Amino acid sequence: MSTYLRLPVTNTKILSLGEPKRGDVVVFKYPMDESVDYIKRVIGVPGDTVEYRNKVLYINGVEQKQSGHTDFVDNHSLVTLDQRDEALGDVTHMIATDARRPSWVPAQAILKPTPECLYTDTGFICKVPEGRYFMMGDNRDNSEDSRYWGFVDEDNLVGRATLI
Repeated sequence: MSTYLRLPVTNTKILSLGEPKRGDVVVFKYPMDESVDYIKRVIGVPGDTVEYRNKVLYINGVEQKQSGHTDFVDNHSLVTLDQRDEALGDVTHMIATDARRPSWVPAQAILKPTPECLYTDTGFICKVPEGRYFMMGDNRDNSEDSRYWGFVDEDNLVGRATLI
């Protein structure tokens, strides 16, 4: 059972808050450099099958509904993105997709390949192992996340993000 809130530096568990849930935004140790804290949304929990195909997310074979397609300009890149509401279990949140970028991941961009993931010409499918989580950014096509560096170990979870 994960405690899900740890003291910085020592990584000591301090408060039992239950397991992270799909849709939670969490802080965790970046898998490519554990001295860096990262923040992303939990997409897949242990045992889930996560698929991203043609810019649509599927969890355990069930399409996660998207609605409200509107254009907005990303202040950082000055590119027009497609903003959508996505229902991920009980959580509805905004995501952005970039029509300029494909939903598939180029082989050379995969920093930490894992045998639990299969990459295709339309996206990917991953089976989340026990004790690990699959994270994605809400700016889907412009996010370095579990598609690129694999799963986040339960021991590397810092806590649920409550304020940005």
